[in-house]
Amino acid sequence: MSFEGEAAPLPPDHRDWFFPSTAPFLHTAPSSSKTPIPRRPPLFPSTRRIPKPYLGQSRPPTATKSFSSSSISSSPTTSTSPPPSFAARGDPRYAGIRRKVCFEFDAPRTKEAARPAGRETAPDLSPAAISGGGALFPSRRMKNRWSLVVFALVVMYLSSLLHKNHLLENKVLLLQGSLLNQLAIANESLGGGNVVVMAERDKEEMELDIAKMEFDFKGTSVICRSGSPLILADLKKVSVSKARAIVVLAEDGNADQSDARALRTVLSLTGVKEGLRGHIVVELSDLDNEVLVKLVGGDLVETVVAHDVIGRLMIQCARQPGLAQIWEDILGFENCEFYIKRWPQLDGLQFEDVLISFPDAVPCGIKMASCGGKIILNPDDSYILQEGDEVLVIAEDDDTYAPSKLPTVRRGYLPKDFTVPKSPERILFCGWRRDMEDMIMVLDAFLAPGSELWMFNDVPENEREKKLIDGGLDFSRLENISLVNREGNAVIRRHLESLPLESFDSILILADESVEDSAIQADSRSLATLLLIRDIQAKRLPYKDDTVSHVSRGSFSHGTWIGDMQQASNKSVIISEILDPRTKNLLSMSKISDYVLSNELVSMALAMVAEDRQINDVLEELFAEEGNEMQIHSADLYVGGEEEMNFYEIILRARQRKEIVIGYRLANAERAIINPPDKDIRRKWSAEDVFVVIAEKE
Repeated sequence: MSFEGEAAPLPPDHRDWFFPSTAPFLHTAPSSSKTPIPRRPPLFPSTRRIPKPYLGQSRPPTATKSFSSSSISSSPTTSTSPPPSFAARGDPRYAGIRRKVCFEFDAPRTKEAARPAGRETAPDLSPAAISGGGALFPSRRMKNRWSLVVFALVVMYLSSLLHKNHLLENKVLLLQGSLLNQLAIANESLGGGNVVVMAERDKEEMELDIAKMEFDFKGTSVICRSGSPLILADLKKVSVSKARAIVVLAEDGNADQSDARALRTVLSLTGVKEGLRGHIVVELSDLDNEVLVKLVGGDLVETVVAHDVIGRLMIQCARQPGLAQIWEDILGFENCEFYIKRWPQLDGLQFEDVLISFPDAVPCGIKMASCGGKIILNPDDSYILQEGDEVLVIAEDDDTYAPSKLPTVRRGYLPKDFTVPKSPERILFCGWRRDMEDMIMVLDAFLAPGSELWMFNDVPENEREKKLIDGGLDFSRLENISLVNREGNAVIRRHLESLPLESFDSILILADESVEDSAIQADSRSLATLLLIRDIQAKRLPYKDDTVSHVSRGSFSHGTWIGDMQQASNKSVIISEILDPRTKNLLSMSKISDYVLSNELVSMALAMVAEDRQINDVLEELFAEEGNEMQIHSADLYVGGEEEMNFYEIILRARQRKEIVIGYRLANAERAIINPPDKDIRRKWSAEDVFVVIAEKE
């Protein structure tokens, strides 16, 4: 079973984008007996595309070779010739796409508010209109509300795109869609916001791509502009100086070239004469380039190294099953996330008392005014809040929590006071990532001495050492792990059968470097590898009890192929790196593997840092080799056999281990509950329950 080629192109008559309810218009020529109607060129032209200045004419002029660029005026078009812009045309057949792209507010569009197609005017694209909330086809209600909402500018690069039928396979487009969705969720409580997408692409194509994503943007208006962030005039066109945050996405392809372009963009942004109101969030591809970008951008820049974040996250999740879902909940804006706020009424309290002061939030750190605003995760209980200190919490939203009167909480004692000794582990990496050397160093810091890391991929063994050394790996610094190399194709069964798959504690299926730019192909390979590994494990691992008729996970019966794989999954952990959000539904239903949705998690982190740059320091510590991290601990570390305890009591009891409990997962539940409600209600806890904690790395 192998997946060596690209996915077959879709049939020519396939339509996966949004069409208005009128007759087809992209491929239909106007009648020769009528005046030609200006139309957008076909998405799949069979001949050379006519430049934009000639749109709407029967044929391009031949008397001159001069080229005149087209632009949209900020005032209504008065010329009798058709305007060159797709958005400004008065053709009613484009109205469906315009409404789709603009994501109008949920107020119903009345007949009185509808404007006749022949009287439609061009939108106001002046800097004043954008910064004040002007957008494509605004309604009166939108204008009234935009003075209160957030303005964000998203600078994106979409370089060599795939065929239009396969646009959603492109990694940058997937990341773009997830980022826009997260920004919309973050601004939902404000009634929506304005997000400007600027790229060196045709504006109409960007609008169609966004319309095909079919997200609920919850009142947020998405405005597309064609331009280069390296040209100051283009930056001024979108009022970059008034943006609250600027997000620069990495390009597909070579990591160094992508980071070099991001560096030039940061230089261009710092050169804006009016200065920047907001900060710059830069997605980098290589950790080694982070220092240079921060040096150029100074205090304006926050960096998120996507590959590094996902690599560290996969290692953490492989060692602690269920952690991937918890990170997905905390990084996104749909559930609970990090917030930092000043509460003067808490001044003078010890941190131990602050922990139980919020019925609707879980405190987990302090931003110390005396240390220049440094954020300390999991501080000592004896720390007393000073004037100017702020509290870092996990809450549903920034306006859903506030401190209240201190409850009466019993402290009690831990039923067990021990540390689980670390034992050697055997880990398997399937696939090759360009930051493999960084993952090896992180894994060496986490594992116990005597551990083994098996690397199985199609990179020739004699080339691996050179690749790792060129990437900065010093083999003499590896103290806890030894490397075992195996060469083979992870989607060929006989190659996988040569591995002792039943002996590994954890298996990480990586999005291979050779196919990571195509999300569908990378996910297809990951799924094929996962199914083959689980099938081989199921045939090798003996069942504990042959009389069992049903496995505990899911509804598949013992003896079926999926049931056998689920039973095998109880004996070893597999983490799959998934690029396309649609793939996670397959893994969620089968319940045979945890997954890390890399593109979506990166977009969540970018959106979170764009909303509050202080959170970047928190994420960096939680993903680093040292300091605090997210962990999952068994309930019997905190609760005795027949004890009834509420969540406040669990929090204080965990402080004896210098841990902060932020949530729990019950034995019969599939998902953990972070920042649970009703923290004062007592209940019995099972030995199979687990608690989610923030604790220092062992």
